[in-house]
Amino acid sequence: MEANLGTSQLSPEFTDWKKKTALFLTSQNISLFGSMLVQYAIIWHVTLTTQSGSTMTVSILSGFLPQILISLFAGVWADRYPRKLLIIGADVLTALSTLVLALFFLSGFRELWLIFLVSGIRSIGAGIQMPAVGALLPQIVPAEKLMRVNSLNGTINPLIMIATPVLSGALLTYARLEAIFFVDVLTAALAVILLIALKVPPHPRQALSVPTGYFDDLKAGLAYIRRSRTVRTLFIFFAFVFFLVTPAAFLTPLLVARTFGEEVWKLTANEVTFFGGSIVGGFILMAWGGFKNHFRTIGLGSIMWAALFVGLGLTRNFPLYLGIMFLAGVPMPFFHVSTTTLLQEKVQPEMQGRVFSVQQLITNIVMPAGMLVFGPAADRVSIQFILILTSALMALPGLWIFFRRQPSSQRSGGRVTVFDAVSGD
Repeated sequence: MEANLGTSQLSPEFTDWKKKTALFLTSQNISLFGSMLVQYAIIWHVTLTTQSGSTMTVSILSGFLPQILISLFAGVWADRYPRKLLIIGADVLTALSTLVLALFFLSGFRELWLIFLVSGIRSIGAGIQMPAVGALLPQIVPAEKLMRVNSLNGTINPLIMIATPVLSGALLTYARLEAIFFVDVLTAALAVILLIALKVPPHPRQALSVPTGYFDDLKAGLAYIRRSRTVRTLFIFFAFVFFLVTPAAFLTPLLVARTFGEEVWKLTANEVTFFGGSIVGGFILMAWGGFKNHFRTIGLGSIMWAALFVGLGLTRNFPLYLGIMFLAGVPMPFFHVSTTTLLQEKVQPEMQGRVFSVQQLITNIVMPAGMLVFGPAADRVSIQFILILTSALMALPGLWIFFRRQPSSQRSGGRVTVFDAVSGD
């Protein structure tokens, strides 16, 4: 247990890992708080002002397509340059674009296309930040503590996801939309200040400073993924699951507005109950630790999602809908925490930026592709039908990865050996 492990037993670069981890997670969750306020405000503003599946599709695409364009660049950057500086730069870009949007809204210019444009700029910032965040954590956290730290973060995140829709709904009810934009600017500034104080040791590639071309680095990262059976299996699974989860992820606010009413509190309850379940799931995962084979934990999460999302499509009673949505939140940490930990444990440190960027790239391709299909379809057939069909199909990849054997890695103390470099696992 953590309490029984003295810092003297850890290698020198990890002797103050608890303080660094607390500082890093605090900065990232403050940044997440502001970002989620803006994201919910934009989604609900578009939902309530248009009630159009096609317009929702445009909104979602504006938040994903720029990430697709930046993802592979961001992965190489995260394996070349100081990851902390990349995260700071992304936060600054996001804050400045949001500030400009707030000023336009204050001046009375409130066009939807401007929201979509700024969403795209914020998407670029997220595309730069996400691979760097995933790859930075193993630089400050011992390998044997990653599952616990990721589980803790996976429990804190849903707390923010509960607070932000409530606060966002209140601000939308009693204040102007730009008030939420200014809150995001302030939280981004605070996150940057905390990150500046964080001391991060150089990652392996940064320390070596090997002069290679960008495309050489990109090719090496893609070749590593192709050789790694663990990463390859996981990414094939992602391609199917993220396409099928798109209606549950993006169309449920529209389902609530059409089926149960347009009140903001109902949209808020739709989000709050899901993330309330995620908190419970996070505590379960911290206590349990998941299966030794991470594939099984990920597959279990997908199978549970499949069954519960079908239930969302079948019910016409709002309290029952919220109860099912709460239960649907429980598997979220099983899926996301186990995925992150698996990649941090199995992937060479100097490759993690590129691997996390390709993970992000897959998500940012298949989910917009799903919205191109399911968004317009939601204007022609019921969202309930779409949700039942896609969720039932989601059980298939869940069962497939649940029964896959996770290849073992020849590691020593969480560090990469010659075997790892040759095999890719």
